[in-house]
Amino acid sequence: MRTLRTLSVVCLVIALTIPSSAAAQNRHVVDPSVLSDTIAAQLAREDADRATVHELLNRPEVRDAAAGAGIDLDRVNASVDTLSGTALSNAASAAQQVGQELVGGASSVTISTTTIIIGLLILIVILVAAD
Repeated sequence: MRTLRTLSVVCLVIALTIPSSAAAQNRHVVDPSVLSDTIAAQLAREDADRATVHELLNRPEVRDAAAGAGIDLDRVNASVDTLSGTALSNAASAAQQVGQELVGGASSVTISTTTIIIGLLILIVILVAAD
C-alpha cells in the first residue's frame, strides 16, 4: 500500500511540474499575420473614408454652402477625425455622392446638392455629439 501511495505521489508531482505550454500546442484560430493584415486594411479603409470627407469639406462650393447655412466647417472638419465604423462609412458615402454631383458637370451648386451638403454636415455634427 505504501508503494502504491508513493508511486501515486511521484506521478502527481511529475504531472504538475510539466509546463502547460509544453503539454498544449500554441494554435491560433486565425493566423496572426492574417489578423494584422485585416486590421491594417480596415485602418487604411477608414483613412481613405476620412480623406474623402475632408476633401469634400474643403471644396469652395461646400464652404460657401456651409457659410450660407451658418455651419462652422472648421468644427465639422475636426469632428470627422472622431468618426469611425458605420458613421464614417455613411459620411464617406454621402461625400462621394456629393463629390460626383459636383464633378459631374455642375459648374454651380444646385438646390439638391446644397441640401445634400447641409444634410451631410448636420449628420456629422449629430454623430459626433452622440458619441
